[in-house]
Amino acid sequence: MRINTWFLSSFLISIIVIIPILTVFTSFFQDTTNYFEILKESFFLEYVFNSIILLIGVLIFTFIFGVGAAYIVSFYDFPGSNFFKWALILSFAVPSYIYAYSLFAFFENYGTAFTILKYLFGDGNYNQHIPKFSGMFGLILSISFSLFAYVYILARSSFLYQSQNSIDLGKNLGFSKFKSFYSIILPGARPAIVAGLSLVAMETLAEFGAVDFFSVNTLTTGIYNAWIAFDDLAFANRISFFLLLFIFIIFVGENLSRKKARYHMETKGGFKRKEKIKLHGSKSFLAFSFCFILFFLSFIFPISQMLYWSIKFPENWLDIQIIELLLNTLYLVSLSSVVLIIFSLVSNYGNRVSKKNILNILSTLSISGYAIPGVILAIAFITFIAWFDENIVKAYGFLSIKKIFIGSVLGLVIVYFIRFYSLAFNGIKSGYEKMSIAVDESAYLLGYSKTKTFLNIHIPYLKNSLLFVVILFTFSLYAQESKKGTLKVEVKGFEHDKGKARVLVFASKGGDGFPGDHDQALIKEVTMIKNKKCSFVFKDLQYDEYAISIHHDEDGDGEVGSNWLGIPNEGLGASRDAKGNFGPPSFDDAKIKLNKEKMTIKINMVY
Repeated sequence: MRINTWFLSSFLISIIVIIPILTVFTSFFQDTTNYFEILKESFFLEYVFNSIILLIGVLIFTFIFGVGAAYIVSFYDFPGSNFFKWALILSFAVPSYIYAYSLFAFFENYGTAFTILKYLFGDGNYNQHIPKFSGMFGLILSISFSLFAYVYILARSSFLYQSQNSIDLGKNLGFSKFKSFYSIILPGARPAIVAGLSLVAMETLAEFGAVDFFSVNTLTTGIYNAWIAFDDLAFANRISFFLLLFIFIIFVGENLSRKKARYHMETKGGFKRKEKIKLHGSKSFLAFSFCFILFFLSFIFPISQMLYWSIKFPENWLDIQIIELLLNTLYLVSLSSVVLIIFSLVSNYGNRVSKKNILNILSTLSISGYAIPGVILAIAFITFIAWFDENIVKAYGFLSIKKIFIGSVLGLVIVYFIRFYSLAFNGIKSGYEKMSIAVDESAYLLGYSKTKTFLNIHIPYLKNSLLFVVILFTFSLYAQESKKGTLKVEVKGFEHDKGKARVLVFASKGGDGFPGDHDQALIKEVTMIKNKKCSFVFKDLQYDEYAISIHHDEDGDGEVGSNWLGIPNEGLGASRDAKGNFGPPSFDDAKIKLNKEKMTIKINMVY
């Protein structure tokens, strides 16, 4: 019996990627804490609704930004077009949670916009006229400006393969530029655009940093609360399953809608490189303005805000950890990129030459893992390795393999491979779907084997797609490697359970407002008190110094109650149990340093 090597290779790659995803599926057979019942009866529908609204909003904005920019720089020549075709990719350098911080800091009361207006025009009540970007709208904008480059890169890659022959055909049929775009150009780029939007959808559903910052509850909120606050990994996996199911339905629906549509066009004249149209006057100005505004808002704006912070707070410029982090990231990018490219190429080519439905099903399942938050995927991988080591390896008398895969570079590369497999697979697949199967048939007639066709024809043809995959992965991994951690605050010593516990978190940049200035606080949260104690969990905090204040709001008015002498008559607490001398404690009295992935502090209330 002859074994199809390409089919077997593609099959095994898909299985490797699917294993952690299947580990998430098994969550339905595990017991969960009562957090499941609490969530189901209270916030679950809100999480689902917010997730859908967020996803729709981000997909609309990223489609407009990404496809619009890709079309303009690919088909038209105007001042700055050569600059914008690569500059628009730089938005990847700004993770969505960083953009969220920048957006909020610029437009908040007495923020950067206020400072600029005051400097230019003197004192004034500018806060009334400065727009506020918060809640769902601020979240949608932050994620959209951070992720639209997924669509831009893949759409532009597809536009580069568009033959002038097909455009000329539209002209001969009397198509207007709009109709030619809508009927010829856009359908031809559909696989690439869908691939980009799929990546955006999965990133959006897995996003937590920006979601948490704007206090919008999504399914990802439920995942982190279940895992960190309630220590219920089984239920965290269960919610992740809903994300996977949602993405899987989208993929299947999109694939079914395509049916047997082709995205390459055979013409008698063969492939003819498209000719850019030179723009003049108002059209040139509009094209430049669209690209410049998009570049400014997605990159210059957040970078300028971060530069402002760097100049204002220069004490961390020479942090040796930043250099170490950069070197580690470069090493991981290089190693993981090679693994991703090789395996994604092999898997795509195996799907192409084997034409087996089982491979299409496995591929669809394998790329859905991008919707799972990275930390959950990593835990699923560790869970599987631990199970395999205990039940298979040791059972047959072999040495333990835990140390090989857990806590090692190899294990990290494998997790990154599983996490970003969808990115690489979709990027290469969009290039493959522009290549007619007649190319393969011609190669076979010339005596080329499948391997020689793959190496000598397919890889050179896909060089642009491969380059774009490397760019996508590099910037995505950069965002993953940013220094951030989780801070859990456990509070005890409440006199009773009536009222609510209010917490304010101050970073070093806003320490002047500690302990009670709500406008200066980085985070403001409220929770219920149970058994005279409560806890807060703050995720995706940048490594920095923080000070936390707690207020037992017994009457629910949001203010610290006091007697006729001005002495507080409601419970108060602070990090490090700081107490002021003849007044409230200062930021320096209460500051703690977050410098690791997980950290827990305890606060005792004082009355």
